[in-house]
Order: sequence, then structure tokens, then C-alpha cells
Amino acid sequence: MKDITMSIFRSRIKNRPANISKLFVLCIVMVLFSGISIIAGVNDEVELRQGNFQSEQAAKEELAEFARRYSNLEQWKARAKNIRQGILRGAELLPLPKKCPLNPVIHSKRKHDSYTVENIAFESLPGVFVTGNLYRPGQGQGPFAAVLCTHGHTPLGRFGADHQRRCATLARMGAVVFSYSMIGYAEWKNAGWEHKCPKVLKLQLWNSIRAVDFLLSLDDVDPKRIAITGESGGGTQSFLLTAVDDRIAVSIPVVMVSAHFFGGCDCESGMPIHKSSMHLTNNAEIAALAAPRPMLLISDSKDWTKNTPTVEFPYIKNVYRLYDVEANVENLHLPDEGHDYGPSKRIGAYKFLAKHLGLSLDNITKPDGSIDESFVVVEEQGDMLVFTPEHPRPSQVVKTSVDELPRD
Repeated sequence: MKDITMSIFRSRIKNRPANISKLFVLCIVMVLFSGISIIAGVNDEVELRQGNFQSEQAAKEELAEFARRYSNLEQWKARAKNIRQGILRGAELLPLPKKCPLNPVIHSKRKHDSYTVENIAFESLPGVFVTGNLYRPGQGQGPFAAVLCTHGHTPLGRFGADHQRRCATLARMGAVVFSYSMIGYAEWKNAGWEHKCPKVLKLQLWNSIRAVDFLLSLDDVDPKRIAITGESGGGTQSFLLTAVDDRIAVSIPVVMVSAHFFGGCDCESGMPIHKSSMHLTNNAEIAALAAPRPMLLISDSKDWTKNTPTVEFPYIKNVYRLYDVEANVENLHLPDEGHDYGPSKRIGAYKFLAKHLGLSLDNITKPDGSIDESFVVVEEQGDMLVFTPEHPRPSQVVKTSVDELPRD
């Protein structure tokens, strides 16, 4: 069926006008990369739940209804399994694609005060390269804890100053940190990829799964101490990956977990991960799939996380109560702050990760007890790019061309 679909696709593309849009080709790439075609797909009754899909009151009532569907741990585990399968099925990742060799590209190591930075790329699919930067502790032999750092929909992405501060500080605390770009950002954008495509959620979630594979391929990473944290759209990446990949030991989704808001970008809610004929859920319940693993929800009063202390957090805490590990879930609510991953939020994350990953707060604490990030060198974007004239893209890289679709 896959070969038939590809044959039809190539035939139709061949006869399209020469000015076919890059966006169209990118969408087709992400529909077909896992070997699951539209023709071979499940004819499900699905519904997209996007943006402010429902009112705050409706969300509260929905969580109450969800809670009535289980009363003990075994019932919750059955529900959680169904939700997890619903996410993967909705993202067209069930079954998971065959994993190709990572073929990592690593170069340009820079040494800073108590940490180093390298430029990294690896193949998530044949010819599809995830790009980012690897921050390592400047001292110690490991094995180290590891943290995936995702970014939100900000123009600078992983190059933003606050993002760099977060990654470098965690490295100084004793973690190997991989910061990677969303599709359509940084090197992706330079190669012609665009972020806005209905199927972007599929490839972006797959890239995160492969990012865990990449961390586990490093000799100095402790496979039992892997965390993920990010804000906004990066927060969505954090709780989605944690929900479907039990290799994540600790998670910190920042300014994102909401029962009434489902993410405003297709990379968060553009595929039917929340509702099908076999499952119905929202992002608060997806976040609860982290249980019993430690999780910190960071929220504020100026976006859709304003109700977290009274709506989402109590629901999630009740799930942790079923495991008898209520202490493993926390909520840092900052009522005077807004939608970012600013200093107060980072400090909360540092403390939580130190507690659950065994990182050192002493390495970043001043004599007066305050947190010190002043040692961080905010690098120039050009120094952080993986693919440059001096380090060209590999010849097998997939660009916005039908002739370069990933193959099994």
C-alpha cells in the first residue's frame, strides 16, 4: 500500500506546475515519512482540539468527568495506556517508524567557565537532520544526568539569551544538555523547511524521541537520569514526549499545561492526539501521564496557565496520589509574571532538577544564597550553527524536494 501511495504521489507531483510550494512538499514529507499513508490510515472519527477549544468552565467540568472514570491505580493505568496510544495513533506514530542510525555530526567545541558547547546534528530519519547544541559540564567524569531543552515559538529559538543561560547553567550544575531546534527554525529554515504544516507535530515528536536516543548514545550520560524542560510550544514538546516515552525520568513543562487551551500551533495540536473514536483527553491529563515520575508545572497569571493551582494541578496531583507519590509533583505559580522562561522560572527549575537529578546547586549559588548565571557566555548565532560553509550539510540531507523523501 505504501508503494502504491508513493507511486500515485510521484505521478501527481510530476504533473504539477514547476512552482509547487515548499509548504506543500513539506506537508507530504511529514505525512509519509513513517511509512503510514493516508490511504492505509485508520478511518477514525477524529476531531482537532486546537487553541482555546473550550471555555475554562467546560475544561473544569471535563476534568471532573475524566476523574469519575477511574477510582484506583489499575483503572488509571488502563486509561493512561489508552491515552498514550491515542496520542501516538493521532500523530501517525503507531507503530513507531523504524529507527535509522543517528550518524551524528559534532564539531566546534568551545570552552567556557565550567562548561563547554558543541554544535550537533543527527539523523532522526534518513537524510532528516535534527540540529542543536550540546552543553557539557567542564569538570567530572560522569555518568552525568542529561536534560533536553526545548524552545518556544520565539524568533531566536535556541539562540535566545535566556535559553542559552538555562542550558549553560544546567551544564555547570552537572548535566549534559542538548538544546535542539523546532522544525522550520535555525538550520531547518536555512535549508528551506517551514514550521507551519499540518503534519509538523508528527516529525517534531519523533525528533524528540530520537533526541533521547542521541543522549543515550553518549558514553557519559546516565540512562536513568534524563529530563526535559521547555516553555510554551517547548512545554508542549516536554509533556508530549514524557507521555509517550518512559525514558524521561523528570519533566518541567513551563507556561503551557492547560485544560482549556490546546496549543495554538499545528506542532502542538494540528493532528488528532486529543480526540478519536477511541479516546478523549486534554493537555492537563496528558501531563498527568508523567506519573509517577517527578514533574514540576510552572505557571503564571497572564496566560492560559492562570488556573493551574486550582484546576490542572489538583487533577494531576490526584493521579500521583494513586501511586502514593504526591511529593513527586509540584506547581510553581508566579502570579505577577507572564509567558516566558525568565529568571524566576529558571531558578525554580534548577532547584527541582537538582533535587531529582542529583545536580549541584552549590555550583551556581553566590555566598548570599542567590543563583548566579553571570558566568554564562551568550554566544552569537553564527557560532552555534551546525551547517555552515565550513561545515556543509551532508550530501544525503533531505531538502524541500520530492526526490529526497526519506526511504525505509
